[in-house]
Amino acid sequence: MKRKIKLRKGLFRLIYIFLVGLVLSSCSVLYTGTTSETFYPVMRVIDGDTFWLDDGSEKGIKVRLIGVDAPETRRTRNKEIGYYAQESKEYLKNLIEGKEVRLEYDVDTLDYYKRTLAYVYTEKRLFVNAELVKKGYAMVMTVPPNVRYAEKFVKLARKARKKERGLWGEEENE
Repeated sequence: MKRKIKLRKGLFRLIYIFLVGLVLSSCSVLYTGTTSETFYPVMRVIDGDTFWLDDGSEKGIKVRLIGVDAPETRRTRNKEIGYYAQESKEYLKNLIEGKEVRLEYDVDTLDYYKRTLAYVYTEKRLFVNAELVKKGYAMVMTVPPNVRYAEKFVKLARKARKKERGLWGEEENE
């Protein structure tokens, strides 16, 4: 009887070790991400977290910044125009419109709307996603499995909120 229990424990241990190893090895593959060394011109900023790139195709590429959420600039069926939306859009425009950017991808490269999901860098190596959170023009929005910089964004958001930057500042009296 004791021998059967020891065999079962040993078997469970082996299965456990195998599964843990499998999970850990898959994690290292998941989070390697890919980075484009190509810089693309930004054609148009739609709002504080979405814009169009010129990739040489007729239409271009619509890019959604990973890990951040800026207020909506247009009213839709589901959402109202957000507080600080225009300021957020203008800030992103000043950062990237008419300039060239490089994309870095995480696990998922497309969202539900078929927009390219990316972390974005300017030619001067400015991390655009982080800059928007740091200055208070966007909030953190973590959507697994794209979580590579989630902790960094949360820390930047805390600092922005503490310093009352952007979205976190006092609302102007009308």
